[in-house]
Amino acid sequence: MNPPDTTPDLADRLLAWYDRHRRRLPWRAELGEAPDPYRVWLSEIMLQQTTVAAVAPYFTRFLERWPTVADLAGAPLQDVLTEWAGLGYYARARNLHACARMVVQEHGGRFPDSAEALATLPGIGAYTAGAIAAIAFNRRSAAVDGNAERVLARLMDLREPLPQIKARLRARAAEMVPEGRPGDFAQALMDLGATVCAPTSPRCMVCPWAEPCRGRAAGDPETLPVKAPPRAKPLRRGIAFWAMREDGALLLRRRPERGLLGGMAEVPSTEWRKEAWTAQEALAAAPFTAEWRALPGGVAHVFTHFRLELALLAARAPQDVQPDEGYWCPVERLGEEPLPSLMRKVVEHGLKGARA
Repeated sequence: MNPPDTTPDLADRLLAWYDRHRRRLPWRAELGEAPDPYRVWLSEIMLQQTTVAAVAPYFTRFLERWPTVADLAGAPLQDVLTEWAGLGYYARARNLHACARMVVQEHGGRFPDSAEALATLPGIGAYTAGAIAAIAFNRRSAAVDGNAERVLARLMDLREPLPQIKARLRARAAEMVPEGRPGDFAQALMDLGATVCAPTSPRCMVCPWAEPCRGRAAGDPETLPVKAPPRAKPLRRGIAFWAMREDGALLLRRRPERGLLGGMAEVPSTEWRKEAWTAQEALAAAPFTAEWRALPGGVAHVFTHFRLELALLAARAPQDVQPDEGYWCPVERLGEEPLPSLMRKVVEHGLKGARA
């Protein structure tokens, strides 16, 4: 028979554990310190689909450069995109900037303090709104991220695939949120999933919920949550044009503001499509007429919904060449450009191939 669980007891157990084992994170208020809504919001946006280890240095740099939401709202979007480059999911950066501006222009520089109001801001969905409301304003609001989903699925021993049980997990979390410490409860649940109830080899012996955990009682908590089989990602192909001027400047261009990698810088390329590009098609799409040569190898990258393979064509450009679109960037200043991870791979491959 599965062990019973009671909501108050679960919250008490978790909070007692959290008081002893809470993680120290750059955006988390210390004991006795009031949370900063700006830090909470900034970290929650950055942590969407990204790990704590990856986010920490970005968070520190953002905070040093823009210590308040008003500072961030006043920054040029391109500067924000440049600082974000490498963190991925670039729509988050555009929404971050838009949200900061809305908070300043429509809310007097103060974040709304309810999940309902927070959810009306750009880039803030149901989970993020709940997390900010709980952590920054101590509102009784559930925040169920991927870590919390894993913990709760094991606690409840739910065997249906994860997409089907999300509503049940959120409802169970909402039941457990205590009146007095909702922010601590939200962070405790995140910490439990990150440090104890891990995806593999969960440390059940030190878990505060080991006794009432039904997945543990069943003997196979590591198999939970059940995930639907992943869909095969289609492959797209493209040609990137590695054009260097005689003075060592590289041809770049801006992507459209809307859409994938919106507003970021890129090495000019063809469209990305299912069919392979012929040499004739590639040359017709080149930014200017030149003796283009193929660089050995290529660049592979995986997006959320598809895989991409880019081949590179390289050419030397005379000093007076003016492409129809784009701009010349000295190689030593590439670090100042908002280059996404894909284009950093292209730059690395292009520099290596140009030296060969």
